Amino acid sequence: MFDFTDRDLKEPHGIRMIGAPFDGTVSFRPGARFGPAAIRDASDGVESYSPYLDAELEAVHYADSGDLELPMGNVETVLSIIREAVDDCLNDNAVPFLLGGEHLASLPAIEAVHEKYPNLVVIQLDAHADQRDDYLGVELSHACVMRRVSEFLGDENIRQLGIRSGTKYEYDLMKGFGTLTTFKEEDLDELVEWVADRPVYLTVDLDVFDPAYLPGTGTPEPGGIDWWTFQRFIKAMTDVDIVGLDVVELAPQLDSSACSSVLAAKCVREMLLVAAK
Repeated sequence: MFDFTDRDLKEPHGIRMIGAPFDGTVSFRPGARFGPAAIRDASDGVESYSPYLDAELEAVHYADSGDLELPMGNVETVLSIIREAVDDCLNDNAVPFLLGGEHLASLPAIEAVHEKYPNLVVIQLDAHADQRDDYLGVELSHACVMRRVSEFLGDENIRQLGIRSGTKYEYDLMKGFGTLTTFKEEDLDELVEWVADRPVYLTVDLDVFDPAYLPGTGTPEPGGIDWWTFQRFIKAMTDVDIVGLDVVELAPQLDSSACSSVLAAKCVREMLLVAAK
């Protein structure tokens, strides 16, 4: 079993877990603020060994900084606190691994990593495009996070997998910039070639999974991936340089079986292993 809550910051580590329990801009069902705690709880029942990657988490040097204290009513302050925590992590030469929380929490993390790595590229796994200019007049929303990222990163430096929901404007934009790709073997090979030797930030919105496998998320969308597809993707990521990553949008109270939390914890395990390679 693995339980990363006992990984002390005082110990040498190359990856740092940062909990961001925030869901202040969710557009459908709230509850992602409980995601980090649920992932930690579920991790205690998940093996530390990954048979697919043939890798053991006990050999990875990582630490858990716990959850940030975030004021739910002030989005700008929340983003500032997350940014400061990620900056501290990078200043300590550790790879930040953010546990959300909603997807907007990724924005300050990606900003911080981009500042350190100007040639950064972002790979997004998600059911939703998150490419709106605004949502109900609000620009800082989980529905707009990739649009905000593209403003400093550039659309040409983003690739999106699993997208199956968005406005016509968002689809026109993604098609125009060629950000969309798939989990097919040939497309994963092409994705790795596109990355080349550039640093990668990997952001995984858990609603990329089909609701049959992960119902505990705020905005479920039919037609998502299964665990085996995710593992095939993760295996491909062993060939890229991951310098920042996150898992977001687990709303554990929406799945009374807790299976969604277990699946999220297994995703965290696999992502830790590829980031530490």
